[in-house]
Amino acid sequence: MNSVSPSTVQYIGGVMQDELVESRRQQQQQQQQPMERQGNFGLRPPQSPDPSREAAGEPDEMDKLKAKLMSAWNNVKYGWTVKSKTSFNKMSPVIVLGQSYVLNNEVERFRLAFVSRIWLTYRREFPQLEGSTWTTDCGWGCMLRSGQMLLAQGLLVHLMPRDWAWPDAQQLTDVDLEVFRPRSPARAGGVPIPSFGSPRGSNTPEKSLDRLAEPIHRKLVTWFGDQPRASFGVHQLVEIGKSSGKKAGDWYGPSIVAHILRKAVSKTSALHNLAVYVAQDCTVYKEDVARLCDPSRSQAPPDPSSQAWKSVIILVPVRLGGEALNPSYIECVKNILKLECCIGIIGGKPKHSLYFIGFQDEQLLYLDPHYCQPVVDVTQVNFSLESFHCSSPKKMPFTRMDPSCTIGFYAKNKKDFESLCSAVHVALSSSEEKYPIFTFVEGQGQDYGLEGHSSGPAAHILPPGNLGRSNNRRNSDEFVFL
Repeated sequence: MNSVSPSTVQYIGGVMQDELVESRRQQQQQQQQPMERQGNFGLRPPQSPDPSREAAGEPDEMDKLKAKLMSAWNNVKYGWTVKSKTSFNKMSPVIVLGQSYVLNNEVERFRLAFVSRIWLTYRREFPQLEGSTWTTDCGWGCMLRSGQMLLAQGLLVHLMPRDWAWPDAQQLTDVDLEVFRPRSPARAGGVPIPSFGSPRGSNTPEKSLDRLAEPIHRKLVTWFGDQPRASFGVHQLVEIGKSSGKKAGDWYGPSIVAHILRKAVSKTSALHNLAVYVAQDCTVYKEDVARLCDPSRSQAPPDPSSQAWKSVIILVPVRLGGEALNPSYIECVKNILKLECCIGIIGGKPKHSLYFIGFQDEQLLYLDPHYCQPVVDVTQVNFSLESFHCSSPKKMPFTRMDPSCTIGFYAKNKKDFESLCSAVHVALSSSEEKYPIFTFVEGQGQDYGLEGHSSGPAAHILPPGNLGRSNNRRNSDEFVFL
C-alpha cells in the first residue's frame, strides 16, 4: 500500500516533461510574434496583463505550471513510505495524552488508544483552493494538518464519552510496532506484538457505548474533510490564513496555526459551547479566559448568578530554546504530556511538522501528516474512516524537537479550568530554568499593556512585574518556523 510503481513515476515524469515542452513552445511563439495583425488597419501591440485579474489575485500561466509541477512531484514524494516497525521498551511506561501504558501487559490497550486518535495527512485531488491552482497540500500543508489533529483531539474529548475508543480499530490489524525487554537477547530483534485481541469484549458496556457514539465520531471527521464548506478543512483554514498574510503553498508556523484554529472555531455554528483561547506572549490571562467562556462577565455589572461556562481549548505558542531545544525543558514537556488536560503539541523538526501525543523514556511519540492520500468524499454516506486513523506509531528523540511549538489543553467547565491551572503550574515548575515555559496570571492582557493577541511566542517569559514591556519582544516572524 505504501509503494509507488516505476510506471507511475514514468507517467508523472512524462506529464511534467510534456507540460514543460508546451510552456516553452508558447513562450517562443510569443517572442517570434510580438505584434498581431488587426484586420487591414495595421498592427496591434501585445496585450498587457489584465489588471482585474491581477487585482483578484488570480494566478498567471507560469504560476499554474509551477503549481502543477510541484503538486506532481510532492504526490510522488509523499505518496509512499518505507514500512518499518517502531520498537518500544516492554518495561517502561508509554504516555499517551495523560494515560500510561506498560507494554508488558497492556499492549492491546495502548494500540487501541493510539489507533483511535484522528490522523489527518496530506491529501490530493481535492477541489481547487480559491485564488490558486492547488488541488493538494502536499509539501506545504503539514503544520495545518498537525493543527487539525490537535483540534480533532480536543473535539474528541469535548464530544465523545470518556475513554472512548474507535470500535472498528480491530480492522487495522497490521500495527507496525514491536516491544523488547531491555538488556536481554530479545532486544536486538524485538518481540512482535500479536494481532488485535480486543481488550474489550464485543458485548461489554464500554464497547456498546463506543458504538453508540460512532455517529458523532463520523460527524467530527466530516468537519475536517477536504471540501470548501468543511468547518475545519484545509479550504477554510487557508482562507482564514489570508488575513495573516498567508496563502496556499506557504509555510505555516505553529503560532499562526493556533490563531487560525481560534478563528475557525469562532466562525462555526456547530460548536456554540466551545471556545478557543490563544495565550499572549507565553502568558495565559485567567480573566480573559473567564470572559471568553462566560460572556456574562463582560456585562456591566457582571451577573454573579450566571452558570454559563463554555468549554475551552487553550493553545500556548512557546519557544523552548534558541536554535535548538533547551535540554532543561525536556522534563517539563514530559510532565505536560502526562496531564489528562493536555491534548498534544504541534511542532516537529525544522520544515517538518509533527503532532506529538506522548513519549516513552527519551523519545517523543507522534502522528506524522507527511503521507499523501487520495481525498475522501466525506459527504457520502458511510464513507471509509480507515484513512483517518493511523496504525504506525512513530518515535523521535526529544533532542531533535524544534523549539518552536504550540501546546494544547482542554477544560470542560470552570472547575476543570481551575484544576488545569493548578496541574499545569506544577508541571511547569519542574523546569530547571529560572523562568517557566509559560505562566498563568490573574487579570486581563490589557492590564499589562497588551492589546489583542500576540502574533507569536516570546523566547523567554518575563516575571509578572515586567509584563508591561512585553511589546518590545521579538516578533515570531524572526523565528524559524516548522
